[in-house]
Amino acid sequence: MATQIVMDSSGDSRHFFEQDDPKGLAEAERRFKMFTGRGFTAATRTPAGDLKLIRSFDPTAEETLFYPHLVGG
Repeated sequence: MATQIVMDSSGDSRHFFEQDDPKGLAEAERRFKMFTGRGFTAATRTPAGDLKLIRSFDPTAEETLFYPHLVGG
């Protein structure tokens, strides 16, 4: 089961889907496009545990993290 984790000001929310379910994959891809379209950064975890930025939906990723752009000052 794959997970999409969305970080925001209220904490995080998790969305689970089966990678072999066409309906689940379509929903996950829709969610990917929605959050990246809103300016969130998407990243997957490498086998070493590091984050790798991605620009397109990866249906094989076990975990995708979405986080908003940080504003500093």
